Amino acid sequence: MKRRFQQRGFTLIELMVVISIIVILLSLAIPNYTSSILHAKETALRDDLYTLRSLIDQYTLDKQKAPTSLQDIVTAGYLKELPKDPFTNARDSWVPVTDESIMSPDQTDPGIVDVHSGSEQSSSEGTAYNTW
Repeated sequence: MKRRFQQRGFTLIELMVVISIIVILLSLAIPNYTSSILHAKETALRDDLYTLRSLIDQYTLDKQKAPTSLQDIVTAGYLKELPKDPFTNARDSWVPVTDESIMSPDQTDPGIVDVHSGSEQSSSEGTAYNTW
């Protein structure tokens, strides 16, 4: 009596079905992942801009003069270091906006009144990040 050895394993069809299912799941997951990364960067940019603008105002009111550069805020101790722009991944890409306006009657020197991102990219809403 000959005994037949049965081989164990997967057939080619079974492997193709499993690989097809994995590819379909990845094709659904990757766009959601990239979208969530973009929204996280946009949220970080909004928070950084809010913080920088608040600190520019605080510096101006405390010192009775507007900062002449963003580094003045760091030097004065309002920030440990400038945050990185999430889209340019650089600390020196922030675009300060200077104006001759005076924020309070005690203010002696004009300077930076606003700050924008240095990125030329467009947001998920369609506006450029450097206009935020």
